[in-house]
Amino acid sequence: MNGRTIRIIDGSANSLLVEEICTFPGLKRAWSKTVVSSFSDGETQIEILDNMRGCDIFVIQPTSPPANEHLVQLCLILDALKRSDCWRVTAVIPYYGYGRQDKKLKPRVPISARAVADIIQVVGVDRVLTMDLHAKQIQGYFNCPVDDLTASSIFYRHMKENLTENTVMVSPDVGGVSRTVYYSKKLGTETAIIHKTRPEANQVSEMVLLGNVRNKTAIIVDDMADTLGTLCKAADVLRDAGAKKVIAYVSHGVFSGSAFDKIDNSTFDKIYVTDSIDQSKTIQPKIEVISCAPLLAEAILRIHDEISISELST
Repeated sequence: MNGRTIRIIDGSANSLLVEEICTFPGLKRAWSKTVVSSFSDGETQIEILDNMRGCDIFVIQPTSPPANEHLVQLCLILDALKRSDCWRVTAVIPYYGYGRQDKKLKPRVPISARAVADIIQVVGVDRVLTMDLHAKQIQGYFNCPVDDLTASSIFYRHMKENLTENTVMVSPDVGGVSRTVYYSKKLGTETAIIHKTRPEANQVSEMVLLGNVRNKTAIIVDDMADTLGTLCKAADVLRDAGAKKVIAYVSHGVFSGSAFDKIDNSTFDKIYVTDSIDQSKTIQPKIEVISCAPLLAEAILRIHDEISISELST
């Protein structure tokens, strides 16, 4: 057991998630008073009101839109803590922004996921807790321990409770096959794959379905929903192939641009998404939020008590 005081700090990007996490036993008195504000010129101002000396600190801040603002808030909070003589600082980043820019695909472009990792480490962090990184190699961009939770345990229970006959799990691209096969094996369903070509970011030129979905419930599992162009087009492909019902489970709901209009006009029956990104302003009948607070709360308590968290992702 860790005898040190545990503290939770809200970085302001998803206060509702922080509030829910702090309702769990062991964390009810952990929420520390922090002021995140701005000067008149737009500069971020941080003030931590509680004593942090010798404490085990968990800063909860997804780097969700506006990504740059939330990243700066996180970094300034980490810097303040580094100067406060705390025992350990864990950055809890439910959604890791810039994760899609994880490699150099053409000349003279940054590897932004690595640059963000470097920035976070420079200001001071001992550990990172995140969920469903877009690319697993991002863990290697950090020189500190990185725990990458998965939403699979949350989604699996929900799928199992609502599973119907003639269900097929669908991967929206080749990169998500392992994730889809995981669910298929656990639920005892068939698997299908959608092969796509993407000429530019947020653009898909062609999709080809590999597998049979006729007269079946098709469940797409993906890590992120941004502009929804890809997912909505995938839903159309599945409908055209005879799927009687199309559902999606998505770890991170970014929902940028005209995403909600696309969902409203899509052939989806339902899209389930976690609250790794604040969804309090999401009013769309086809979207249902499944909380990731229990998963994050359990992980935080296990890290604090020096207990393995690997079983949380099985």
